[in-house]
Amino acid sequence: MRMWHAVGQVILAQRGALMPWSPVMLGLGIGVYFGLRQEPASWLLVLLGLSATGAFLAAWRAGPLLGPGLVALGLLAAGVVLAGARAQMVAAPVLDFRYYGPIEGRVIGIDRSASGALRLTLDEVRLRRVRDTPERVRISLHGPPGTTLEPGLRVMTTGHLSPPQGPVEPGGFDFRRHAWFLKIGAVGYARVPLLASALPDGDQPVFALRMRLSGAVQAALPGEVGAFAAAITTGDRSHMGEATKQALRDTNLAHLLAISGLHMGLLASFVFGAVRLALVMVPPLALRVPVRKIAAVTALLSSAGYLALSGGNVATERAFVMVAVALVAILLDRRAISLRAVAVAAMIVLILRPEALLGPGFQMSFAATTALVAVFSRLRGAPQVMPRWLWAVVAVMLSSAVAGFATAPVAAAHFNRIAQWGLLANLSTVPLMGVLVMPSAVVAACLAPLGLEGPALWLLGRGLAWVLTVAHEISGWDGALRHVTAPGPWVLPLMAGGSLVAMLWRGRLAALGALPIVAALSLWADTERPDVLIDDTGSLVGLLSAEGRALSRPRGAGFVAQVWLENDGDGTDQVGAAGRWPSVSGWDVQSGRAMARLPGGGTLWHISGKRARADFPGCAGADVVVFNTPGLLPDDCLIFTPENLRDSGALALAFVDGTPVVTTVAERSGRRLWTP
Repeated sequence: MRMWHAVGQVILAQRGALMPWSPVMLGLGIGVYFGLRQEPASWLLVLLGLSATGAFLAAWRAGPLLGPGLVALGLLAAGVVLAGARAQMVAAPVLDFRYYGPIEGRVIGIDRSASGALRLTLDEVRLRRVRDTPERVRISLHGPPGTTLEPGLRVMTTGHLSPPQGPVEPGGFDFRRHAWFLKIGAVGYARVPLLASALPDGDQPVFALRMRLSGAVQAALPGEVGAFAAAITTGDRSHMGEATKQALRDTNLAHLLAISGLHMGLLASFVFGAVRLALVMVPPLALRVPVRKIAAVTALLSSAGYLALSGGNVATERAFVMVAVALVAILLDRRAISLRAVAVAAMIVLILRPEALLGPGFQMSFAATTALVAVFSRLRGAPQVMPRWLWAVVAVMLSSAVAGFATAPVAAAHFNRIAQWGLLANLSTVPLMGVLVMPSAVVAACLAPLGLEGPALWLLGRGLAWVLTVAHEISGWDGALRHVTAPGPWVLPLMAGGSLVAMLWRGRLAALGALPIVAALSLWADTERPDVLIDDTGSLVGLLSAEGRALSRPRGAGFVAQVWLENDGDGTDQVGAAGRWPSVSGWDVQSGRAMARLPGGGTLWHISGKRARADFPGCAGADVVVFNTPGLLPDDCLIFTPENLRDSGALALAFVDGTPVVTTVAERSGRRLWTP
């Protein structure tokens, strides 16, 4: 009885922290759904929904001991239901074969691919002799556009389309799942210039306004500075150069490109402060109206306009929710910045878009926000030991350091890189974004109807020019970027759980959060990469050697090669990795016939092309052979061809006591709505 009494006292003492834990339980349920190997049946989702409702109703009458537990179970079940319902709601046809032929559709998105090619997202798609036409397709233009691109313009071309690609290795990022929630049913490219088949229909006025404003900004600020300005004001990043974007990534400044929490927060803060100051300067008015609430409403409307103008992508929606929660708290006479407010924002985002939980944007945004609120909440009651002006400087440096430390593990896990000088780059640029760039953007927007936006845009350009100078300078320093190995599936959850315990729990028990963090770091340090990787078409093979991953081809399957090397924590490019492959009497990567010794004692063969296949001398029992062409197969060794790889997806081989253990994408992904 004493033990249960003690447990009850702990729960009562922590009930103030239960609200911040609510999105954790909801997110845990969402994670359970996405971690399943089999799509849950509809009746099971209904049953879980009823169970969640019952748990919430029971918690209403339960005591302080059982109530929080029932709420936690209800949120866990609700997370599974929300994610499953969302996956069903966005269901759309997916192309199930490789298509070549005419493509026609309406332009609803313009951006650039990872290779820098102009990329279009089309809806109202028409394909020749395709019964279940995808609702949306995405095509990269590997040639001149052929026409002036406008939102809503109906275009046609001839190109290649294929289903969205699955993970390039077991446990890797699943683009099929990502595309499913975007309703993109096919991706591809076109080398033929576009033809305009119909004028814009006028159904996308906000998108058209974005493009016009982007053009106006770039006309006033030419070059990369103008492209950067267009990106942070309208969300149009299609004119950013690849070298500039790479420099921003290498210095941990890429978050300045996306209209996210930083931009939305700076905009709302500036508008709130400016309106409040303007009202306070009129004493008769300030004494008769609720100044803070008027300023909050104005900031909320400005943030909503910024959301619409920027295109309303997921990152901007998430940022708007967080800002809106803080401003609504002011309207309700509650504390605007608190862990409860962060929890409410996270709950709203997860309810609207459960799939956001898996993305680096959600994880980094809420990691930084939660850490900042937790740290500054604990400093709020600390005695003032320095002048106010000095504390302002220290606060800026401390906020950059806290946000950097909170997001660094997430960024390293998703992007396999650590910007060694990222903190210095952020300290050199982020304050300028708050005091010059965003205020100038707001002033320019206010003066644009009068045609007086020129000086404000000039100031905006000077601020962004400094950001680009810092990015290019620091990215060129020796050791600016360090590559890290991709962690296992349990590393980030353990690290997040431990960090949340340390930040949200009260008293000495908060120190328990260090245990899962240490466990996560140990698991990450002990991560073992597969001995052999094979892509899902048999076009590329990667063998782990003493020098790093050796690739069987210097060209072709470039995206797959890049991801494999990044996950290995290897900064070498494909040509350099192909140079690691041993050359054996004419069997080398240049001839389309590659062979190497395996850790298990056999030989690894990669046979590319029909001629190399015809010259293949045969294999022994311990050998592994990969063909990229169909044909008759020997049956006395382990064989992989496009036919069986189509069913298994990309695969990994690990040798245990000389025996190959095969892990496939199909096994890890399971049978889900987005898998073939």
